This record gives sequence, structure tokens and C-alpha cells, in this order.
Amino acid sequence: MQFSQIIGQEIIKQQLITSVREGRISHAQLFLGQEGVGKLALAIAYAQYVSCLNKGEHDSCGTCSSCIKYEKLIHPDLHMVFPFAKDGKTKEICDDLLPEWREFVTKNVYFSLEQWMDNIGAGNKQATIYANESNEILRKLQLTTYESAYKIMIIWLPEKMNITCANKLLKILEEPPTKTLFILVSEQVEKIISTIISRTQMIKIPLIETHTMSSYLQAKHSISKENSINIARIANGNYIKALSIIKATEESQLNFTRYQEIMRYAYKNDVLATKKWAEEMTSSSMGREKQKSFLDYAQHITRECFIKNIEINELNYLIDYEENFSSGFARFVNEKNIQALMDFFADAATDIEQNVQGKFVFFDLGLKLMTQIKQN
Repeated sequence: MQFSQIIGQEIIKQQLITSVREGRISHAQLFLGQEGVGKLALAIAYAQYVSCLNKGEHDSCGTCSSCIKYEKLIHPDLHMVFPFAKDGKTKEICDDLLPEWREFVTKNVYFSLEQWMDNIGAGNKQATIYANESNEILRKLQLTTYESAYKIMIIWLPEKMNITCANKLLKILEEPPTKTLFILVSEQVEKIISTIISRTQMIKIPLIETHTMSSYLQAKHSISKENSINIARIANGNYIKALSIIKATEESQLNFTRYQEIMRYAYKNDVLATKKWAEEMTSSSMGREKQKSFLDYAQHITRECFIKNIEINELNYLIDYEENFSSGFARFVNEKNIQALMDFFADAATDIEQNVQGKFVFFDLGLKLMTQIKQN
């Protein structure tokens, strides 16, 4: 992965390159940003640049033995940690899924946790970095470097760490081995223990600018200028979301349908239908990551309906079928209930994250919505 392959983020790229060229490589760095902005891509490109044998002024060379290995994520001095869901065949360490991880990341480095979990067939299990991983991290850092001046450890979504693993990582960060570079790639810094954060240099990765996203979509996906601008506006700096809009994924359509259904039941005060809906939301095909994805989508579409209701059209980011729905539904989302509605979905997402039984969470959500969606 070279910097040139990453969408936008030119200021961050230059900042990282300059730190290497001036010999100011902090031993522990935290790349923080929202989903779809290229955090993991930047981490890998940065690691590749650090290890490159023929560094250029603006990028790694892409042709030396080190870069060739990085392209396949098989460099012996690169180690990667990521959340997954264990089953009877795994030993609770990332190496058990390393071939799948390498194949998945090298195909497309812009992906969500939900997409990764679907790829490994995780079902409704929670994504976790397990306690045993800390021993693996320590073991790998004790190895002698093979080709690079640095041993590099990229940890994707450290907020998913088991507390035991997090505490052991903290001890390593407090007394790091020499010539070791930790790159933590996070979306929810508030879920990382504060003492780990204090040991890192935080680099905030901004949203991808709309014009940059639009230009990339035109070049990469052969989309018209008008459509690319519209998609980029809706995606709001998130390339993963832009891809989902382009592909019109079945899951996006399903989330929209689920939202329509629960709002219809809330409008009708239909308790029995709401109960059935809650059961469907917790069926075997609806893992926790998909449940959280729906709740995130629900907050998005609720917010957009409110914006449409107060007629600030330039801030509306809706695609065609959402636009059609909001034209009739937006009047039910107003100044009196918008905060309550947003809180309902956010609280439900927190409950799912904390392993509260989903059937109760979604039934309770439906009942709460009935108190706010009023018939005229």
C-alpha cells in the first residue's frame, strides 16, 4: 500500500512522511477517525514507507523487496492485530485468521467491521481482540528484526480489546522494546482505556473532502460528474458509505425497509407487529454487527427526515428511495421529538454493544417510538 493509492488525506500523508525523513517516529501512534476515511490504509502505507529500502520524497518506492512483501502483507517485521469472533477451531489469536485477513485487506483496504465479520462468517458473535493476543504481541516484539529497522505492530480497532489484553498492552507501551512502532487504528477512542491513549501520539484523520471523493469516484468507478458529486455529498467523507451507495447493497435496502416497518408500526401503535419485528431483528441471520449497523442507519435517516422537515435542503443527504419516503414521513420528525428519537436509537446501540438481549432491546425500542410518532 502506497500513499498514492489512498483517497485524499494529503496533509496527513505529508505529516507522516516528514516525521520519517526527519527521524521523528513516535514509538506509539493512534490514528483516530470515522469509518471510511482511510485510517488503516494510512497505517499500512506509513509502515511500508518506514520499511522501504529506497524511500522517495513523497512515497515508498513500491519495487524494493520490502515494498513487494508489504503489498501482500507478508513482511516479516509487520505484525497485525484485529478483532474477530472465535469458534471451536481458533485459539483466540489473530494468526489463526491471518490468511483470511491478508486476502481481505489486500483486495480492498476500505472496509467496515461488519464487512470483515461477514467475511469470516462470524454470525451474531461479538468482535473482540482476546486476552491471549497480548502474549502474542509480546512474543512477536521480542523477535529480532529481519529486514526493517523497525518491528511494526498495527492494531486495528483497539477499542475491541479484552480488558486483560488492553492492560498488558499498556505495560508494553510503558516500556516498549527498542525500534518498535505501534500504530493503533481507532474509530471510538472513548472506549480505549485512558492510560493507553496517554502513551500514544494521536493523529486525527479527517473526513475525505467532498470534491476529492467526487473526483475519485469519477475516475475509479466511471460515474458521471453529477452523480459522483451527489454520492460524495451523501457519503459525507466516508468512502465505505460511497461504495455501498454505488453498489446499492442488499443490506442498505434491508435497513431502509426495517426502518420503514418499525416507524409504520409505531405510527399505528401496533404492539403485536412490533414484537414480531423485534424477533426478526434478532434472528440467526441478524448478528450484532448488523443490528448495530441498522441502528446507525436509523439515526442517519431520522436526522435527514428532521432536516427535510425544517426545509434546509442543502444539508439533506438522501438517495432516491429515501427521498421518496422522507417526503411523506418527515413531518413526524420535528423539534419536539428529534432528540428523543435519536436517543432511543443511540441507547439501543449501546445496549447491543453491551450484550443486552437483542429481542428485548428492539421491542423496547419499538414501544418507545410509539410515544413519539404521533398520528395526525
